[in-house]
Amino acid sequence: MHILLIHQAFVSPMEPGGTRHYEFARHLIEKGHEVTVVASNLSYLTGKSTVRELRLVRKEILDGVQVLRAYTYSALHRSFIWRVISFFSFMLTSLIAAMRVKHIDLVMGTSPPMFQAASAWFVSVVRRRPFLLEIRDLWPEFAIGMGVLRNPILIYLSQWLERFLYASCGHLLVNSPAYRDYLINKGLPKDKISLIPNGVDPDMFRPDGDGKLIRREWDLDRRFLVTYSGALGLANDIPTVLRAAQRLRERSDIRFLLVGDGKERKNLEALARKKSLVNVLFIGSRPKSEMPEILAASDVCIAILQNIPMFRLTYPNKVFDYMAAARPTILAIDGVIRDIIEKAGGGIFVPPGDDEALAAAILRLYNDRSMARKMGMNARAYVSKHLNRNHQAAQFVNLVQNVAHKSRS
Repeated sequence: MHILLIHQAFVSPMEPGGTRHYEFARHLIEKGHEVTVVASNLSYLTGKSTVRELRLVRKEILDGVQVLRAYTYSALHRSFIWRVISFFSFMLTSLIAAMRVKHIDLVMGTSPPMFQAASAWFVSVVRRRPFLLEIRDLWPEFAIGMGVLRNPILIYLSQWLERFLYASCGHLLVNSPAYRDYLINKGLPKDKISLIPNGVDPDMFRPDGDGKLIRREWDLDRRFLVTYSGALGLANDIPTVLRAAQRLRERSDIRFLLVGDGKERKNLEALARKKSLVNVLFIGSRPKSEMPEILAASDVCIAILQNIPMFRLTYPNKVFDYMAAARPTILAIDGVIRDIIEKAGGGIFVPPGDDEALAAAILRLYNDRSMARKMGMNARAYVSKHLNRNHQAAQFVNLVQNVAHKSRS
């Protein structure tokens, strides 16, 4: 089969970001299928161009995956309104790119942003092919919960688009068990929803690594390294991490490493300077291929989100990377991901937004390195068995084949 995926934030291991779809695409190719991805020419994390030549559509091949880079207006990090304008620009150019692809058997859209899912729906209708819709985050509910989306008319239109796409797709794929429950409570039939949770390829990470290269690069030898990896946006509540760092500022052998980029990065760096946090390093986004070395250099890792009820439903990718690297997670997110960490015995939960509890958890692991190592190895064993990306990729291949077969029947 030939599968067409429209995904603005698609990345390979040579770029920063999650590689779930790249790994799934590679598995499809290994099974004899063909995959074409329509992606943005801008990095979703940094907002910067990922290609040298500016074209409406630029074609490249990544390990057998054909990627069409569609022009996107460079305004991802200006404001919420400009971000939406950028999404709309990709929605239009992705349609142009997708309509050039020949002989497709299935169209897959992914959300957020929901606008690209609308592009996938349109292509599936025009090309008369089945439409598989993946829900990675519950948009617009997250935006409403954060207070980013407040206009009643925009909320109504966003929720209408959400309902329309749920009803119009042939099948739904979710990456968190709580999302499946959410959709069922919305009235969608159970047999229309499949769960393939976020996970990780354990072979990508080295549990016995020491990260010497990263430690030398940033002068971190003999430091106890606390790492956060991911987006630096409003949802991620990095100010709480900075307040915890302020509490531990007198501990000269503890350092905080913030790996990532996003709309709030400049504001966060300014806040760290204002607080004179010489124990905090912002090193920007790094390709996924460098994350094993970065996590190997780390002693403990942080996963954090704002204290919003809807965030209790999410399975953050970074947590599974931490676990595969055999590093303990300090988790400032309640809900289903807390269940994973506690079942695995792979870290410590602290209440979201509580910088005092976060600092105390760091000190606890700082003072008991053997407990930290045990938690890390527990975490790796758990994800290797229950959340292995290789197993999930096989499930994805079966799902794609079944959706296409059902449509033909």
